[in-house]
Amino acid sequence: MSTFEKIRLVALDSDGVLLNDTYSPVIERFVRRHGGEYTAAVERGVWGSPQLAAGQNMALACRLPWSARETIDAFFEERDEYLAEHPVEVIDGTAEFLAVLKETGVRVVCYGGRNREYTFDKYLGHLAGFFDSEIPYVDVNDFRPGTKEIARIFGYEFDEVLFVDDINRVAEVTKCLGSGFIGVPASMPHNFQRAEMETTGVRYMVDDIRQIDAELLAKVDEDLASGALWPGRDARRAAELTRTADA
Repeated sequence: MSTFEKIRLVALDSDGVLLNDTYSPVIERFVRRHGGEYTAAVERGVWGSPQLAAGQNMALACRLPWSARETIDAFFEERDEYLAEHPVEVIDGTAEFLAVLKETGVRVVCYGGRNREYTFDKYLGHLAGFFDSEIPYVDVNDFRPGTKEIARIFGYEFDEVLFVDDINRVAEVTKCLGSGFIGVPASMPHNFQRAEMETTGVRYMVDDIRQIDAELLAKVDEDLASGALWPGRDARRAAELTRTADA
């Protein structure tokens, strides 16, 4: 049984939260290498988008004569080169953070834009015991950002789910839905995510998951229960948007 009043599920982004960010550095390098300007708009249009949408947006940003598929294939080739010097690694403190979550009794799921075998089994499989036994990982590539879908996969109300992510797009959607959110904003020199999360009104941001402790989780739960997490949120408008998206 959960020790929280409201939170029943904690959904953790993989890359940039539990694993080091090996995507945004390559996006920035790819765009600049191919003659584009790396801006906040480009970052927003590429990072966290379904793969083909990201490929299309990079092609547009760089004025490349390539299809979305050709562009994303070229991107992943460049990422493979990047990984040779900057391999995927589990963020320090991940096991300890997951242990804190386990003590609360909530269900925990990981999500990301690649399949389970690539992201979860390969890099986080040794920590599988901390995640939900039935659904430890959700591949959200086809329905990014996946917040609404994850809540419904588990059968919870939106305000019963806490998301931890490094991308502001997820913060925007959780705000609309009324879900919980803790930002771990990507903070490399080229990133725009912290400033964008501030504009969205994210109340809780940390530098990395080692700063998320039982006290912070309790604060988020309290704010969700009281409706104070997203001041100024238009619940009626959010309900209309959700119904429209489901139609």
